[in-house]
Amino acid sequence: MPPIAPVPPLPPDLVPLSKLPHFDPRAVPVAGIDSHLPAVGAAALAPDAIRERFRTPPAWEPEIWAEKRFTDRQIAHASVLVPIVLRDEPTVLLTERTTHLSTHSGQVAFPGGKRDDTDRDAAHTALREAQEEIGLHERHVEVLGQMPTYTTGTRFIVTPVVALVRPDAQLELNAHEVADAFEVPLKFLMNPAHHRRHVFEALGARREWFSMPYMDGSTERFIWGATAAMLRNFYRFLSA
Repeated sequence: MPPIAPVPPLPPDLVPLSKLPHFDPRAVPVAGIDSHLPAVGAAALAPDAIRERFRTPPAWEPEIWAEKRFTDRQIAHASVLVPIVLRDEPTVLLTERTTHLSTHSGQVAFPGGKRDDTDRDAAHTALREAQEEIGLHERHVEVLGQMPTYTTGTRFIVTPVVALVRPDAQLELNAHEVADAFEVPLKFLMNPAHHRRHVFEALGARREWFSMPYMDGSTERFIWGATAAMLRNFYRFLSA
């Protein structure tokens, strides 16, 4: 019986950052900060203003459409909920994924996931996943609209679904998928002075991404990668 040939390693442009030895996105130097760009004003962040923006959207283009692919797996469709909580100053509800998950483990993310065959549309997927992951019931959610898709390096074509969430919504985290849930002020995320650019080269491949680190008390919430990219596109949408 002939020996089994070893599986060849992925070429450099297909190696996920998370699989690189000792990779820590927090340790990658900041290549630039977009302090020269204007922040979205408080009036434009009010719930009625965001509703109107989706009713009559401006002419605009997303800044980031896709990541460098990390795999040859088949493309899959997914949705995430971008939940804007109706506090006196609106916040964005985010999650921290558990560390044992196969993709994006331990990272900050929007609630969401892969589309099921029984889902009616992208909003249905986002709402179903939000209820499964963090116990957010759709009766507390007002869906405003969708952002253009974003394709991750793991070949998920993700539709961000933007929604307003009542502040009295009670959450119940799925401990298998979600380690924590927290809120970040929307005005912080919509201020490019908090948008950091990173450039990283390894194994002959160049990667670039945004990060938006937020200090939640004494805890740093390191928002980066796909989540930061979709927030950056939301900034472009609101500031157009």
